[in-house]
Amino acid sequence: MSGYLRSQRQTAWFVSVFALWLLLTAAATAAPKNYELTATSVADGVWVVAGSTANFSKANGGNILNTGFIETSEGVVVIDTGPSRLYGEAFRTLIESRTDKPIIKVLITHHHPDHAFGSQAFAPDTLYMLEESAQLLERDGEAFSENMYRLIGDWMRGTEVIVPSQRVQPGTLQVGKRTLRLIAMRGHTGADLVVLDEISGVLFASDMVFFNRALTTPQTPGLMEWQSEMQQLAELPFSVVVPGHGPVVRDNRAFLQMNDYLIWLDGVMASSAARGLSAAEVIGTAIPDRFESVEGASYELIRSVSHLYSEYESRALTSN
Repeated sequence: MSGYLRSQRQTAWFVSVFALWLLLTAAATAAPKNYELTATSVADGVWVVAGSTANFSKANGGNILNTGFIETSEGVVVIDTGPSRLYGEAFRTLIESRTDKPIIKVLITHHHPDHAFGSQAFAPDTLYMLEESAQLLERDGEAFSENMYRLIGDWMRGTEVIVPSQRVQPGTLQVGKRTLRLIAMRGHTGADLVVLDEISGVLFASDMVFFNRALTTPQTPGLMEWQSEMQQLAELPFSVVVPGHGPVVRDNRAFLQMNDYLIWLDGVMASSAARGLSAAEVIGTAIPDRFESVEGASYELIRSVSHLYSEYESRALTSN
């Protein structure tokens, strides 16, 4: 009988331990995510919220981009909304801790999820995009959302795709005493917005510029078109460059690196196609030492080849 009682006590102990484990696991799963965003002043009334240069992961919650905001006498202009509803909410709270001005315009630079999926946190009538960007978000948003849920998991909880109803046009936007130059480009996605604050000289270059981070190319209309637009950006009267990904700089280093990288990448694929190399052979190309500081170069080379190389092969066949 004592053996039976001992067995019963052991069973009860295992059941209680297992129940406790389930409770702790559930609590950990349900624990709120926190982006812990911080804002850095880069000019009078202009702040940048910097993300990492890593790939999307459950560890970083998709916080791999730079967002920003500009305070004007009329209110706040926000540049991009981040990768999720949770990011957008944390971003808005951060903005409200820096200024008591209302948020009056939220400029979403392009349709990629890390830049556009935090929009739920902002009033719908403040959200603006280029017409072409909105069309792309309408087309690709749900597929992007499914992929983001897979990549960053619970950080995406409650996130819905919001396509802004308001549009911006290239040209000058006057907000209070701030003059913002809105520039429409194509290099990264086919519809990319760049914002230059003419008062401070801060250039929010969006994903037209990556610095110390390998550029992502799946939707570029062409590497050399991108490179040509980079040259146009480099001629602007900027004092600070805020890349879409990578550290903020106060000189032309980001432009020089991007220009070099684009020419190198185009050259690798063009010469490889001319030699008849397979895609598998091209992805084994060694990354030049001068790009040692460019995070993710090998990974993004694989992605670039998978999306773009067939076009280079077609060109090579046509020219023969």
